[in-house]
Amino acid sequence: MARILVTGGAGYVGSHACKALARAGHEPVALDNLTQGHRSLVRWGPLEVGEVGDPGCLDAVFRRHRPDAVMHFAAVTSVGESVGNPGLYYRTNVGGTLALLDAMRRHRVDALVFSSTCATYGCPEVVPILEAHPQDPVNPYGASKLMAERILADFGSAHGIRSISLRYFNAGGADPDGEAGETHDPETHAIPLLLMAATGRLPRFEIYGIDYPTPDGTAIRDYVHVSDLADAHVSALNYLLGGGGSTAVNLGTGTGTSVLQLIDAVERVTGRPVPRSVKPRRSGDPPILVADPGKAGTLLGWRPRFTELADIIATAHAWMERPVAERKLARG
Repeated sequence: MARILVTGGAGYVGSHACKALARAGHEPVALDNLTQGHRSLVRWGPLEVGEVGDPGCLDAVFRRHRPDAVMHFAAVTSVGESVGNPGLYYRTNVGGTLALLDAMRRHRVDALVFSSTCATYGCPEVVPILEAHPQDPVNPYGASKLMAERILADFGSAHGIRSISLRYFNAGGADPDGEAGETHDPETHAIPLLLMAATGRLPRFEIYGIDYPTPDGTAIRDYVHVSDLADAHVSALNYLLGGGGSTAVNLGTGTGTSVLQLIDAVERVTGRPVPRSVKPRRSGDPPILVADPGKAGTLLGWRPRFTELADIIATAHAWMERPVAERKLARG
């Protein structure tokens, strides 16, 4: 068993990763400032409340728990917000990563699984996207993650810290057992926003752009289930603990879904219409982002279990329909 420090472990993907770690026999220690994460999602190990960018906090957590490796999820992740407030994204995503790596050096921890993103590629020249595709982000969120990847590479060369950057595409769904799910405030992700519109929690779903160079004019994305992402993080951890070298890996299904196709799928799952309105394109949104996930299968032995979009949506819908009180059964 390994003890793993999970920054952002009270957040959406981080909490699912903590469950996957515990299921695999590891002990996750969540570090989260709880500004976006939720105490109720920390159920599989201890919670440390603090800032990943605070060296004093990091030193105390590393001394108290002596982790064998780190999973780094703590970040801000909204493309639209990053365009309007880039300073927040560079301070949090770049500054936090740098502080974490400095703490790993001080405490002699040399393995890091990094939550990166397909946003580092920008507008792809070729689809599906391979890891060797040029990285030319078109928004500050993607640029901040790309800079963090560069810092990881430099710390690897200079200090021997091995890392694997998992560039995942659009996370969706919720834990099939109902123990974790997506709970953002405000919500910015397409699947929960669509479900909120279908169930009357929102007046309508806003489609940003119907003039993209795609078959139906709306943006195309690759939706991957959050539990599959969590399993991939455990596989990446095992790769590093087994002596694997630094690398980057795409996480996606390899299947693209347009916004209109996604709306159609939500209506089929819920049996309800989705009221909608059309708005202009948002700055920083590429037309198409679809993964080539072959390297994940070859290197990590990872393949998504949730290959049907309807199944991803159904787990998200089940989570959203649970009474709020049932989501707050935290043991951590």
